Amino acid sequence: MKQIQYQRVHHSGGGPVLYIPGRTVHHASGSYRGDGKSDAKDAFIIADQARMRRDLQPLHHGDAIAVDLRILTSRRLDLAADRTRAINRMRAQLLGYFPALERAFDYSTSKASLVLLTGYQTPAALRRAGRNRLAVWLKNRKVRNYRLVAATAVEVAEAQHTAVPGEKLAAAVVARLAREVMALDEEIAETDALVEGRFRDHPHAEVILSMPGIGSVLGAEFIAHTGGDMRVFGTADRLAGVAGLAPVPKDSGRISGNMRRPRRYCRRLMRVFYMSAQVAARCCPVSKAFYERKRAEKKTHKQAVIALARRRLNVLWALLRDGRLFEGSPPLRAANLG
Repeated sequence: MKQIQYQRVHHSGGGPVLYIPGRTVHHASGSYRGDGKSDAKDAFIIADQARMRRDLQPLHHGDAIAVDLRILTSRRLDLAADRTRAINRMRAQLLGYFPALERAFDYSTSKASLVLLTGYQTPAALRRAGRNRLAVWLKNRKVRNYRLVAATAVEVAEAQHTAVPGEKLAAAVVARLAREVMALDEEIAETDALVEGRFRDHPHAEVILSMPGIGSVLGAEFIAHTGGDMRVFGTADRLAGVAGLAPVPKDSGRISGNMRRPRRYCRRLMRVFYMSAQVAARCCPVSKAFYERKRAEKKTHKQAVIALARRRLNVLWALLRDGRLFEGSPPLRAANLG
């Protein structure tokens, strides 16, 4: 990310910090003399672009809560990605020497299966333990459905009596990865508690949480990537453009009126509205009716969800503007902002 603090000549001091995307600087450099590249030339190009262009947006860091939430939500995203990678690696190892056990459980949602793998990873070990002993072992570790988990594990172990080369080392790797996933789950839970506590301190939290489909995590993402101040965007259309929910024209010559999805937008802000729209389409009568109407218009599921996400953005904008809560009544005609 390239930034420059640009001060107009008639200012006595201090100026706005403008955001210039790296791609913009890269393409602009082709119109300047010389093929060489240096820090001095890059600084000149950035300063010249900031001087000439009027479409660069000032950089707003947001309030203190928004800054904290940006740090916390970024950390949570990293933890979730690490968890997914660890589960994929663990399943790949299991698939190599014990495929039946890999298929037996959903390791992304079942904590009981992860506890099982910390102690038993091979068919022979599970057969030696037996159902009753394994059930007691799981019960001592506070696994809820310990009888079912034990029965399932021993059943798949009895179906495989072949020892695969490298099984012992692979089992040790699986056990370590299972413990890693459990540790990540604990850290994610701790981070979620921090996110929720900090998010609820924000003055917009109550309004945002009143929208069906938006919980503390998605609400924190919204605050983190908007800065918590809607005045920065000016209109709901501008916010929709930043979130990638506003189509952009693709005209050329005699062809006009074509629209396409933007290529440059805030992916995480788009995720907030897309994920919340998917949830609301199932649990909120107003959103469900809107979604079904779009499906009746021959829209695909993705197109209908995006249309619903845009509609919900308009409603949330109106609620934040007016400082009122979502009431689940018919669509707000007073919130027609685009």
